[in-house]
Order: sequence, then structure tokens, then C-alpha cells
Amino acid sequence: MDKASSDCPYPGCFFCVLKEGNPSKRRGSILKFFRELPSQDDDGQVLPISGLWNTAMAHPNDPEFIELGIFECMTALIWKGLRNRRWLSHDQNIYIPYYAAHIIGSYTMNMEEFAESAVHAGVIPPLVELLRGRLTWVEQRVAVRALGHLATYATTFLSVASNGEILELSIQLAMNSLEIVYSHFYQYVDRRPSYHCDLLTRGMGGVEMESRKAEEWASQLQCWSLQLINCFAFKPEFLSTICKPEFLIKLPGMWGGLVNEASPAGIGLLRTICHHKLGRGPVASCPGIIEALCNIACSSDDWQYMAIDCLLWLLQDPISCHKLSNRDSYHESKWPCTESRIESNRESLKPLLESLRPGADRLSLEQDSVMVIDKAVPALVDLAEISTLGDNKKVGDSIVNVLQECIQGTGHNSLSSHTKEQIEEILHSRQRLKWEKNIPKEDLHIKQAASLVVKLEGNSLFSSGNISGAASKYSEALTLCPMRSKKERVVLYSNRAQCHLLLQQPLAAISDATRALCLHNPVNRHAKSLWRRAQAYDMLGLAKESLLDAILFINECSQSADPDLSLRQNKVPDYAERLVKKQMRAAWLFREAAIKHGGVHCEGNAGNIYGQETDDSEWETASESDMGNDGRDEMGNDDCDWKNDDERIDKFDKPSIKVAWECCCSLAPRSMLCAYIILPTVLLWKTVFAIGRTQLDMKHGYNVQLVEDEP
Repeated sequence: MDKASSDCPYPGCFFCVLKEGNPSKRRGSILKFFRELPSQDDDGQVLPISGLWNTAMAHPNDPEFIELGIFECMTALIWKGLRNRRWLSHDQNIYIPYYAAHIIGSYTMNMEEFAESAVHAGVIPPLVELLRGRLTWVEQRVAVRALGHLATYATTFLSVASNGEILELSIQLAMNSLEIVYSHFYQYVDRRPSYHCDLLTRGMGGVEMESRKAEEWASQLQCWSLQLINCFAFKPEFLSTICKPEFLIKLPGMWGGLVNEASPAGIGLLRTICHHKLGRGPVASCPGIIEALCNIACSSDDWQYMAIDCLLWLLQDPISCHKLSNRDSYHESKWPCTESRIESNRESLKPLLESLRPGADRLSLEQDSVMVIDKAVPALVDLAEISTLGDNKKVGDSIVNVLQECIQGTGHNSLSSHTKEQIEEILHSRQRLKWEKNIPKEDLHIKQAASLVVKLEGNSLFSSGNISGAASKYSEALTLCPMRSKKERVVLYSNRAQCHLLLQQPLAAISDATRALCLHNPVNRHAKSLWRRAQAYDMLGLAKESLLDAILFINECSQSADPDLSLRQNKVPDYAERLVKKQMRAAWLFREAAIKHGGVHCEGNAGNIYGQETDDSEWETASESDMGNDGRDEMGNDDCDWKNDDERIDKFDKPSIKVAWECCCSLAPRSMLCAYIILPTVLLWKTVFAIGRTQLDMKHGYNVQLVEDEP
């Protein structure tokens, strides 16, 4: 101790105390330090707090400081910062409330007994004050993080829930966090608080790093708020507060952006809500939710399986399954309406509406209602042949079983004829699969050869410009093709998707591309289908879904043996570059806030955050050679398709982050927009490429199974 004191310019400081060799003296000195620190006004208090922050991050399960009163000390420091603004503005004390709340969150992250100690120390009231926005958004971020950890444990949840403000504040923060960060920090570069910049960058990097980290922190602020709400959503008594239409309708759009790494965000909360009967009703009634769930389910989103779970649970509930929602309200929401699916059911719904409501003839078909099952079935049918999604096995079998229950259940008479046809189609396909197991292999080869002949006829029609005729031929080939010849069926569905694109039928293109991606091994990794679905989603204005497919398309191109798809020297194809740039603008995390508040201002001049808008409406499509290659290269040895298709090694299991980085770097010189928006984000694109991401722990409330509802 004496040697440490002689080397230290401030003998007896906290760091000297930590070097004390005598355990008894060390404990006594640390205990004294924690008790006295909140009452001191000396300069340099931020230094020991910063050291404690580092220790808490590195050793969150170490009980030493917990037993010596660190929670009481941090609580007192937060209260001091809230009540004594003079002290807060002195020296570097402005950092202390942030560090104190962060320390509380780190120590309560893993250990339930630590969380109990924190609650007994009175950490919740000051954290609620920070959550309220008494200081700034950076303190709100660490406050919601700490409260979220406390809410995950059964022993401390009631203490969190007893404060009625927390849930309401979290809901408001989830809806407004992006706008708050943009307007209070991101927008005006020259007005950014210096301590915010220091916290964001740790003193390294300039404006670009600040902007990138601010986007990441804004995403965390929103996602952690949703995780806190998710803890409340497990309790039926809180669902009425959570399931308000103005909040539910925004949940599918809360995806965290490309900077979100591990949180399922809005779709995770929707899954928890749909897990309970009291939640499924409001979700089914909310305009636009079912369409949004269908879009997520038929996308490359890592949380695709959560959207599928939501749809299946809604269909398993006889009440939510047959609920009606108004189409006209959906036009006012932020997701484009899948009008073709509704139009396909328009005529079949007339008798149903008349039977359900007297005087239904007065109901305008411009404001018609469609049952949840009629909206969900088309997407689920497209997904029925999917094998696994991460740790979720036999997803397709689960879908087929639920659809079979729907058509055989008591409410089957209320189904539209179109919905019945779609369900019967997939059930017939399953019967074909069983039937093919019992017929001679020679007969299967004959059917496959006939399918090949028809497909080649379709390729010829496509090359001659007869797109509609080609689509018909591909449909005919699909009826002939053996069900277990998955590789060939992938090609047929993908080719037909290309025809639908050229015929300006994006919904049909999405349907066929999704079917091809579900059949492909590995799932969601067929390059041409990814690109075709990306274009179709772009035609519907679904920027996020289009962007994710386009990014995965680029990644698959980099690893493909197909000379038409392989990237030369890892250069991004121009057509893919244009689409990615367009969707990066459209899906930017701060886009809505920037539209509302204006562009980014730097040195007194307003900047256009989107760059110069260009006409990116036309993309390169499949050429005649594409169709030819589909017929030649992707046919391969079809004889072995049904023998070992499911046993093939996934040689593309780990997408190349290096390639993604190089692809994005190639975008930078072409546009200042890329340097300002894309490059600050590209290091975090692993979010998109992380297929099969590790699922969250049960205590975070997302890994749940459907159970019988409590009475």
C-alpha cells in the first residue's frame, strides 16, 4: 500500500484502495469509499466512476462491490445529478449519472441475486427519473437497459411493475426514440453536446464515427425499450395497455435497422403478444399487421420464424382466425397494401359479409373487410415446403398441420373459395409426395424428363419475348416435375418469378421466389430468386425486405460458381448497387425523423441526407442466357435429388463479411450518400448476414411456445 501511495499523485484514491494487499483493509476502504463518494464535491470524481464502469463491464458477475454497497452509491450519485445541477455542470460530473446507471445495468444483467440487491438499494426511482428524460437521451438509454434487466427476473419484476409509469414511458420511448436522437443530436452536427460525442466515440473518431454510433445507440434505445415492454407482455393484466392500435401498428416497422445485432425488436414483442389469447384479438383487428407479418415471414429477415409463429398462432385461435379488419384503414399505414390478395377474395367475400351483417349490401367494397385467415394463408402456403430456420425444425410441417386444421375445423364454411383452393393445393402436394414414394423410379424419371421438355419450351418462349406463354409452360412443368426433385422445382419457380416480374405482377413474383427459396438447400440462399424477390419487393415499396434480399444476393454471387452471377474481383454489379443504394435511403433508421425535421445541418448549412434522388425504378432482369443457364447448370444430376438432397453439405453456411465490406466500399466513390450513410453502417452488416443467429435466453421473453390460455 505504501509503495502504491508513493507512486500515485493522489495517495488514498480509489485506485490505490484497489491495490491494497490486505483483504480486510481493502474491503473496509472500499466500503468507506462507496459511502462517502456521493457527499463529496472534489474534482475528478468521474475517474473512479469510469474505472467502476470498466470493472462492471468486464466482471459483471463479481459480487465484491455488490456486497460493499455499490448500488447504494450509484443510486445516490444519480439523485445528486438530478437534484444538484450546479454540481452536475462542474468539472466532468456530467458523465457520472450515465456511468452510474450503466454500472447498475451491467451488474444486474446476469445475476438475479444482484438484481434483488439493486432493488433493495432503491435503484428503481432514480432510473425512472432518467427514463422520463430528466437529463438526455443517452441517460434514457442506460436507464431503460437497467430497468429491462431488472424486469426479466421474477423476483424483481413486481418491483418494476409497481411503478405504473415505466410501461407507459417505455411505449412512448419505443415510438419516439429515433426522432428524439435525430432531432436532439444527429441533425445539428455543430450543436452536438461534447460529452455525448465523447461517450459515443470514447474519444476516437470524428463526425462520421459519432453519426454511426448515434444510429447504433438510437437502435438500442428503441430495442431495449421494446425488450422492457416485452417483459410486461407476458402478464395478461398489462396487455390492454400494450395492445393499443397506435402502438401495435408501428411494431413491424421497429426492426432496429442494419445496426441492430441481437434484438428481435418489434417482431419479438408481437410474438409475445400473439402468444396469449388477449393479445391475438387486438393484433388481428389492427389494420396492416397481418400484411406486415406476411411480408416478414416471406423475407430474409433473421427473425422470419417469429412472424411465422405469429401467423400460425393467429390461425389456431378460432376467434382471431376469422376476425375481420378494414382494408381502407391500411392504406394510411406505412406498409403498402397487398391489394391483389384482397382483390382475389373480393367476390367470394360477398356472401360471407351478407350472412354476417344484415344490410351488408350497403357496405362499400372500397372499404371491404378480409378475414385474418384469408390474408395469412397465401404467405403460409408459399412457406409450406421450408425445412428448418435456424434451430426451428420442420417449420413447413407445422404450417401444413395448422392449415389442415383450418380447413377441417368448425369454421371451414366461412373460408373463401380462393383460400380453400390454396390450402387444398398444398395438401394435395403432400399427398403427391407420399404417392411418389411408392411408384417405380423409372416412372419418376419419365415425369422428370417430360418436365424438362416443357421447361425448355418455356425457355424458348421467354427468349422470343412471349413472357406469358413462358410462365404457363413453367406452370405446366411444375405439375409434371416430381415433388422430391427439389433442385429442378427451385429453377421452375424462380423462372416463373422472373416472368411475373416482367409482367408487372410483383405479388406473384414474391410468391414464386419465396417458394424457390424455401425449397433451396440451404434455405433462403438461391441467388437468382433473392434478386427477383428483391425487385418485386421494390415494386411494392417494401424497402427493408428488398434491401435484405439484395444484400444476400450480393453475398451469394460472391460464392457462386455460376459465371453469370460470380462477381469479378468482388465488384458489386451495377444493378445491385443501384438497388442497395436506393433501399438504404428508404430504409434508413432516421428517414422518417429526417422527413419530419429536415436534413442534417453542418456548419450552418442544411444538407440533403438522401443525396440526389435518381430514378432507380428499372433494374437488370434475367436475360435469355439466364433462362438457358437455369435449364442447363441448375438441372445438374436430378437423379440424385430425391436421394440425398437433404444431406448435402451447406458449403455456403458462413457468408463472407469480407466480401460484403469490399462490395460496400465499391459503392463509396460513386456517391457522397454512401460515404455518409452506407459506410458508417457497413461494419454492422453482420446483422443481415448472421443466418441462424443464436436465440435469446428464455428470460428475455422471446423463446416461448404456444400454450393453453389461462382461464
